[in-house]
Amino acid sequence: MSQKPPPGAIRIVAGEWRGRKLAVPPGDAVRPTGERQRKALFDILGHGSYARGGVSMLVGARVLDAFAGTGALGLEALSRGAASCLFLDKAAASRAVCTANVASLGANARARVLAADACDPGAAPVAPFAPCNLVLLDAPYRSGFAATALAAFAARGWLAANAVCVVELAVDENAALPDGFTLDAERVYGQTKFLLARYASS
Repeated sequence: MSQKPPPGAIRIVAGEWRGRKLAVPPGDAVRPTGERQRKALFDILGHGSYARGGVSMLVGARVLDAFAGTGALGLEALSRGAASCLFLDKAAASRAVCTANVASLGANARARVLAADACDPGAAPVAPFAPCNLVLLDAPYRSGFAATALAAFAARGWLAANAVCVVELAVDENAALPDGFTLDAERVYGQTKFLLARYASS
């Protein structure tokens, strides 16, 4: 597992809010995705097969940041042009930090912080926040929650057809994708592994 940065040490990597700091709660309950890993991931999402007509898929995207913690992944997406982001976390302390980070960036109009369990999220919110075409899922390492959460989101209408789903794992961890999801790529950066998958809705 990557080393947890000290409070206030993580920043938005690129886009509208490049360099802006994000609050990180004390303790070990929240493990924000590191700046190097976020840069690598969002560089992939902004180019190559994920770009549309040479334009980053992040532009105009409806994003779901599950197990949101500080909200670093979803806020990075908003900084790079996403239209909206739903931040989902069942822990009150995490939601408080995420809400504060959203407010500090002036992102309230484009964001909703929801109290829900990603493995049992209930019905999807209404438009314009859903259905989501980009899912950023950073479950606790080695928890096994990723496949359960993806299946739940698909079943309850959170995902758009052909949604891109990113699962963050420990480098030595594996996760089987549920039915309806196809693996596009696997990338490793230090102690972090990303699975990039597509959701093929009927």
